Amino acid sequence: MRSKYVAGNWKMNMDKTGAVALAKGLVEEVKNLNAKYMIAPPFVYLDAVYQEIKGSNIILGAQDMAATENGAHTGAVSGAMLKDIGVETVILGHSERRYEFYENDALINKKIHEALKCGLDVVLCIGELSSHRIVGVTERICEIQIREGLKNISEEQLARISIAYEPVWAIGTGKTATPAEAEEVHASVRAVIARLYSPKAAEEIKILYGGSMNDTNAQELLAQPNIDGGLIGGASLKVDKFSAICKFASK
Repeated sequence: MRSKYVAGNWKMNMDKTGAVALAKGLVEEVKNLNAKYMIAPPFVYLDAVYQEIKGSNIILGAQDMAATENGAHTGAVSGAMLKDIGVETVILGHSERRYEFYENDALINKKIHEALKCGLDVVLCIGELSSHRIVGVTERICEIQIREGLKNISEEQLARISIAYEPVWAIGTGKTATPAEAEEVHASVRAVIARLYSPKAAEEIKILYGGSMNDTNAQELLAQPNIDGGLIGGASLKVDKFSAICKFASK
């Protein structure tokens, strides 16, 4: 049976004092829980947060990374740099990177290969716009993003990748897919992995829900058979809200 995975994406929020306090509070709240927990602060607070969570059952994540090795790439942050300061996993393909920063599947695939080469695990984000859902192509859009994002990724490498389904229309809007709607897409994602790799790979991969999961809807969403956790945005910025989701995941 797959264990649950709850990841907090802090996005471009917090100051250093707040980030440290949040990390310290979360360490205390989840120390006796038994799921997998990750938090991804802004780049500038990664090291400070790491000092608070090292040795705990929370792992450090990054919100993005460069597709290249160290070198003359002004403003970029490499996977090797992230690994060097304690980062264990990186979120790639988030809808805000796709639609605000115009990242395409080819670039996301390149980043995934680079992350794995640097020894980082990956959370690959996929999901549809509201216009896609209206015309009934949600599963097709997700399949394309999976196929292109995982191009030339082996089944052995896949073991270090989780997938986060995030309907773009539900991110930061307060809207969320119903548990049944989310489960339907998660099941289809698992079927795609089975076709691309194997039934074993499909059974083992963790698929998270990333569309405005919070402390009030998490329990019902996490009860669905193909929802293995959550990629949490706004609710990850409060100790009580995020730890409540973590507790649901540990049951």
